[in-house]
Amino acid sequence: MDSPPRPPVPRPPQHAPGPGHPSGHASGHAHRPADAPGHHHGHAHHHGPAAPASARLRRVVAMVLVPFAVAVLAGLVVLWPGGTPEGKDGRSGLGYDRQTFAARVTAVEEVACEDVNAAGGQQPPGGGEAGAPQPSSRGGGACLRATVEVTEGKDAGHTFPEIVTPDATRRLTAGQEVVVAYAPQAPRELQYSVVDVRRTVPMVVLAAVFALAVVVVGRLRGVLALVGLAVSFGVLTLFILPAILQGSDPLAVAVVGGSAIMLATLYLCHGVTARTSVAVLGTLVSLLLIGLLGSAFIGWAELTGNTDDQTGLVHTLYPDIEVRGLLLAGVLIGSLGVLDDVTVTQTSAVWELRQADPRASWRALYGAAMRIGRDHIASVVNTLVLAYAGASLPLLLLFSVARDGMGSVAGSEVVAEEIVRTLIGSIGLVASVPVTTALAALVAVADRGDGRDRGRGRRGRRRARN
Repeated sequence: MDSPPRPPVPRPPQHAPGPGHPSGHASGHAHRPADAPGHHHGHAHHHGPAAPASARLRRVVAMVLVPFAVAVLAGLVVLWPGGTPEGKDGRSGLGYDRQTFAARVTAVEEVACEDVNAAGGQQPPGGGEAGAPQPSSRGGGACLRATVEVTEGKDAGHTFPEIVTPDATRRLTAGQEVVVAYAPQAPRELQYSVVDVRRTVPMVVLAAVFALAVVVVGRLRGVLALVGLAVSFGVLTLFILPAILQGSDPLAVAVVGGSAIMLATLYLCHGVTARTSVAVLGTLVSLLLIGLLGSAFIGWAELTGNTDDQTGLVHTLYPDIEVRGLLLAGVLIGSLGVLDDVTVTQTSAVWELRQADPRASWRALYGAAMRIGRDHIASVVNTLVLAYAGASLPLLLLFSVARDGMGSVAGSEVVAEEIVRTLIGSIGLVASVPVTTALAALVAVADRGDGRDRGRGRRGRRRARN
């Protein structure tokens, strides 16, 4: 009760003169007054965006992650593609394997469909969406005859006519930039056909707006995130896709490529810290779980992975590709981005809770962070399910038209594949929360920081006792 006259009371302002105790109420806040200023000061100047880690903790984390990084690097070297995929010295001219060139519509005129032989449903070998004749135009009607000029390639300057029927979904206009396919086996007059429009300008503008928004809001972290995105795209296009096309096991390629993306993007965006290393470990454990569950249930459900035209075309052109492995690889890569978000968020939550209460036990840290994680689970799982549903919306509409029972629809391979993909990814995401939270809490409690942190902790406890 006589605490104001005691000598130790005026001493705390020496460490934190700004937020000191003007009234000297030491007895009223015996358990926190000295801690509060010291904590805020240390957080601003010593912790920053990442908490400090002791040398012992850094050695332990390195013992786990360095061998993993070396294994990923060795996998990249062993599986790295080289040259042209086996048996594919050129393009077939079929489907997505055909050559495409830029072109421009120079003129458009209206003609009678019967005058241009558009009523019989004939289609040039190149296959054009915009100019594909439709059987429903039989019996007359007005068609459009567009004159298209090839603007690149060996036939730059060559012009050809393109017929657009009345019920075509895409219309052509003079001056429009388009993409044409080249079929070398077809007669000269049928070698070129319009297959799409050129979207270079709107896509570039949209990408620029996206990059600007990320940099303006995220600042340096936003710039690093864009660099990480470029790294991910580079690994995907330079390693994962070519390696699979050359006949490497899709699952092995996805594991190695996904791990390389994870290591590069996480450390690049969040720094080489103990916090990031814990997020990497949590992501790795969750990816292993997704791989095991995916392998088990894809085999048990007898899913082939060959459920759409694109996969069938890939299998036709590259018969050595294991399509079921391609399905599992897609599950792994599709889950990786959301896993990174969950693990980084949970690790950051644990570290912030530890900084708010450095004396919290492992159980207290874990319980508090899991309350945050449960909210994250609810939102992330719903996001993942809706993302897959949105991608499969045309398919769901077709099944709605068929009016089959729910069990019949869910049991069909094309729907079952999406269900398995969604549920396995969701299980991995759900498991990543307690796994990452437990790892982060263990590391945070085990980490005692450097000597200065321990000294500040001892002084703070002595002041609290006084």
